[in-house]
Amino acid sequence: MVYSYNFRSLLRWSPVQVDGGLVLYTVHFKTGAFNQWDEMNCTRITQTECSFPALLKERRWTIVLRVRAELGQVTSDWVETDPFVAERNTTIGPPKVKRVAVSSDSLLISVTPPFGSEAGDFFEYHVSYWENATSATRKETKTSNTLFKIGNLKELTLYCFRIQVELMTHSDFHLLGLQSVPECYTTTISEATKAGYIILFFILVFIFVSLVTAALFFLWRHHKTLKYWSQPPLEIPSHFEEYLKDPSMAVTDMLDPYVEDDPHDSLSVLFCEEGSQACGSSLDGDGQAQIRSSSSESEVT
Repeated sequence: MVYSYNFRSLLRWSPVQVDGGLVLYTVHFKTGAFNQWDEMNCTRITQTECSFPALLKERRWTIVLRVRAELGQVTSDWVETDPFVAERNTTIGPPKVKRVAVSSDSLLISVTPPFGSEAGDFFEYHVSYWENATSATRKETKTSNTLFKIGNLKELTLYCFRIQVELMTHSDFHLLGLQSVPECYTTTISEATKAGYIILFFILVFIFVSLVTAALFFLWRHHKTLKYWSQPPLEIPSHFEEYLKDPSMAVTDMLDPYVEDDPHDSLSVLFCEEGSQACGSSLDGDGQAQIRSSSSESEVT
């Protein structure tokens, strides 16, 4: 089979497997204009592929190739390819994206064609783009320039695009190439939107400062009233409340809550001068005064 990519062509074939020998291969070609087989630069080779020579790189020529296997003096039958025309049968690769300039509402894309053009060739670029990486809605545009713009985009939005080349020759033959790998870019924010955000930020800050100032002024102006309303309510003690309900109760019992039924002990403390015989029996060995108590009186001397 003939494999051709961007007009670079080669012939490939499957190897012949034999035991105890080295198989060689020979390739011939002929064109549609001359029905005569000629040798290529691939005679008695071990490889299983052969690149086209320079004289076969004419895109519009019809070319037929054949190959056979050789083992010593033994040869196989010739195997021919289908007619091959590079202008019709080659595969055109995608263009190369050189640079993408991102703005708030557009993508400026610079590309290079997949191969050099010949006289009479014309490239047209098919651009497919969509919003967000998972969006199914796609838009199409075509251009013949290698520098083009995708416009009318949203701010701060992710856009992806793919590009493929269509080759149009002087013979009015069209050949559509492969699509490029998707590339995604996020648009920027415009200066007008940025200025709007800044103004909105200062407005919110001004409103916040005004509210805080008004709240502080209100607290200063009405701090006495707020202090009054924030105090807990006054409650009448329970014994006064009971008295108010029944005024016939004894006043003294209500007003003297510290009266106790049980008598309390009295405490007498005696102080004696050191060396006095009268108090000698009342001092302990350390010269400290002893304390005695009684249940009827309290006296301090």
